[in-house]
Parts: sequence; C-alpha cells; structure tokens
Amino acid sequence: MTIGSYTPEEAISSIATALAPAALGIVRLSGKNCIELVSKVFSRPKALLAAPGNTLVYGWILDNCKKDLTSASRSEGDSVGSATLNTDGEITTHAGGSTPLAATAADASFSATLPAGTPRNTPKRIDEVMLAVYRAPKSFTGEDMVEIFCHGGPAVVTAIQTLMLKSGFRQALRGEYTFRAYINGKTDLTKAEAVKEIIDSHTDAGRSHAVGRLSGSLFEEIDSIKKLIVDTLAAIEVEIEYPEDEETIADTFDRKDIELARDRLQTLADSWKGEKLYQDGARVVLAGRTNAGKSSLFNAILKEERAIVSDIEGTTRDWLESWASINGIPVRLFDTAGLRQTDDVIEAQGVELSRNLASDADLVLYLIDSTTKPTAEDEEFIKNCKEPLIVVWTKSDKVENGVLGAEPLGEGVASNEVRAWGRLSPSSAPLQIQISSKTGTGIPLLFAQIAKILTSGLTTDREQAGLGSARQRDSVAEALENVKHALISADDNYTLDAVVQDLEEALDCLGEVTGDVTPDDVLGSIFANFCVGK
Repeated sequence: MTIGSYTPEEAISSIATALAPAALGIVRLSGKNCIELVSKVFSRPKALLAAPGNTLVYGWILDNCKKDLTSASRSEGDSVGSATLNTDGEITTHAGGSTPLAATAADASFSATLPAGTPRNTPKRIDEVMLAVYRAPKSFTGEDMVEIFCHGGPAVVTAIQTLMLKSGFRQALRGEYTFRAYINGKTDLTKAEAVKEIIDSHTDAGRSHAVGRLSGSLFEEIDSIKKLIVDTLAAIEVEIEYPEDEETIADTFDRKDIELARDRLQTLADSWKGEKLYQDGARVVLAGRTNAGKSSLFNAILKEERAIVSDIEGTTRDWLESWASINGIPVRLFDTAGLRQTDDVIEAQGVELSRNLASDADLVLYLIDSTTKPTAEDEEFIKNCKEPLIVVWTKSDKVENGVLGAEPLGEGVASNEVRAWGRLSPSSAPLQIQISSKTGTGIPLLFAQIAKILTSGLTTDREQAGLGSARQRDSVAEALENVKHALISADDNYTLDAVVQDLEEALDCLGEVTGDVTPDDVLGSIFANFCVGK
C-alpha cells in the first residue's frame, strides 16, 4: 500500500474488533459527512444529527433498501398499509399504499425479521446499537467519527459493515485511521508506531515501553534535541549575516549544545537493542539428554501442561515452541528432543533439529539430571556451545545430600565455580543453577540469571526514552553521524556553511523520526532568541 492510495476526508468504514463471538463488536467510521451517512440507516436520525461530540446515541441500525418489485410480481388490487420509523425507533403504520402481497423469495427473507402483519416496506432491523459520536477536530482522526457498538456476533458485525459499504462508505485501508490522525496533526510518527507496538506486545514490560512512546516520551526527547540543534543553527545564521572577527569557526557558536545533542542521540541509538528485545523477544532453547527434565521445565515456565512428560526416553521427538515472559522479557521458549545416539530415524531428525535450534539461540539452558552423573556428551556439548549458556541441574527435589558426596548448591544458589558440584571439568564450567520444576526451587534465580544475560550491555531503563522501530534507529543513527561530523568540521576550521549543512541534515533525519521538521523551526528560534535588528 502507498500513501497515494489514501483519499483524505473520504468516508471510510471498517470492523474494529475480531470476527469472533463476543459481548460487543465495533464498526468504526470516519470522514466527511460520515455522521449524515450513518443517520440514513439509523432509527433516530434527528437525535444522531443533533448529538454533540463525545456523546452516545441509542437506537437501531436499519436496512432501508427498497425491493425491486417487477410488474410480473404485482397483483392488481392487492395492497397493504405502508410504514415508517419515528425518531424514537418505533414503527408507525399508515393506511393505503400499493405494495403487492405477492413477493419473491428475497422479499420473504426480507420480511422474516418483522412481526406478523408488519407492512412489507418497513425497514429491516439489523441490530440494537449504541453510537459514539465524535465531532472534528476532537476525535482520533481529527475528522467526524462514529463508532457503532453492536452485539459481537460475527454475522451481526459483518451485516452492519456490509450495510455501511452500501450506504456510501469505502472500506478503510490498513492503518488509514492512524494515518489520518497523523496528517491531521493529532499524532506524530513515533506515537503512531507506538500504537502498533502496543498491539504486538508480548509482555507487560514490552507494553509499558510502548506506552511511554505513545504518551510522548520519544517525541519529547527528539524535540528537545532538535531545539539544541536549532538554537545552534540560529546562532550560526546570525554570525553569517553579521560576521565578527573570530579566530576560528568554533568560536562563533557554543559547542556545548551540539555536544549535548550528540550525547543524547548516542543514548537514543544505544536504546534500540534493549527496546528490540522487548518487542521481538529472545530465543531460549532447552537442551540436554533424554529425561533431563526439559519438558517439565518448559511446562513450569509456561505454567501449563504443554509438553508431554514421561520417564520413557525419546518422548519428545520434535520441538515445541511457545511465548513466555521471563522477568518481563518476552522469550520464544523451545523444548527440544533429547540429545542422544538413536537408530530411530524420526527421533534422530528431532535430535538434529535440537542442535540446529541451539546453535541459533540467544541463550541455551542445558539441563542435566541431578540424580545422574554428567556424561562425556554433556561436557562435549557445553564445551562446544558458542551461544550464552546456563547449566541447569534439575530434579533437586530428589537429591537430599547432593550427588556422589558433592556439596549441594543449596536452594536458590548459583555458582560460576566447579567446586560446588565438582562434576564438570574446569574447561567447561559455565554458570550452574540447581532447580526443581516440581517444587519451583531455584526457578526465580534461574529467571534472574536469564534476564541478566539477555539484557547484559543493553539499555532497558523504562524511565528514559527509547527507540521503537528500525526506521527510528536508522534516522537517529544518521542524525548522530551528522552531528559528530559538524563538530569535526568546526574543529578542523571548515567554513560555517559546512557546519550548517551537517546540522540541517541532522534536523532532517530527526524530522523523519517525528515527521514534522520545517525551516520555520530555525526562523522561529532566531526571532525568539536573538535581536537581529540590534
């Protein structure tokens, strides 16, 4: 879809809720004359047309379509009364008329929803509804809007949408309401993108980060950085118009604002990896030999019985995948087939898939049964694993005094040292945690260590503004490079025009983030902060 395919102000309609049985369904309408168009299929048109913005109007959606009765279906002399609906939605009958009694099958279907004896040209009631009325510019799109709250059955919602399309509305395109909100100045691009982030969020933490952008945190940060650049540009423009004898170009403007802009842009650029983690999630793979407790841990993390748990080796032959929240971080959790040599062709394929998944993971949890000795296969996998890895000793509830006389880790204890268990060679001694999927012992610590590894080196502070999309990341990165180059140009005593060009390009890049940078920003800053006539 392209921007050119949108037609501003044209009346549009779409179903705004899922097509599934529910208590309520919503059909959203927006555009020029949308309230008038809806009034033509509403039982209380006068009440709707007179309704102020941000109010609700009760009534019925009506199918006012006229049946095409051909001469062949007319029976001369047959007549019944006609009927209309008053402004309160009540049927009023009138004597006389010439509506034929003989009707086609379609006419019979049309009349099926009406009480017995109701005149045949009475509008058919579709559903009892509440209409939310919004008057421009105080609406989401900045246009007149109506939202039809109806019963949530798919047939009802679809019937109303179909009627709207017959009544002068066009089917809305993807994102068209938010686009109209943007072009009508009701939102900026960062807030518009945050709407989709909220819809796609997998955890409360991810949703919370997106809500921050929707509330304007990123826009305000970008706007503040723009002001630093604009103020510097204004000072340089004044210097160009009224040159003084300066020893160097760097002396013509205050570097502090540009250096501060550089530092804040760097912070924004660094935020992307952390924000991306909360949007896309991390791949966490449960690996280990058969009967190591992978499926049990998978179920414990999901808090539901998703994987089959059995003492029979090779129960899990394929991998299972599900989204989970680990300390607020969305993860795609994989339960894989046990790693072992097998003659079973299907199980062997599952083992190979397990190894491939582990090689592409953000974190591998390698599980070992605490009641058994680690094998050469365990040590080989741990030693050769290139991805971040935690060794998880499972079934701690079955271990009373440790294994083979080794000192137990104890409840909720993690160690980077081999001394605690003494069962892995020094060359393969990663972080080790003891847990019980049955009792939950050690799982909170496991979650903490997973979160620590996944967020290592990332900026994940909810209080500061963060980037919400790759598009924003690219624009901020380009703006940062331009600001850095402006400082280099000043240090190398380039002309003022070179510095101005770098800073203007940085503004353009930031304008791509929010969608609203114009030369008027520079002019406004000059008039507000300098007395040019002096």
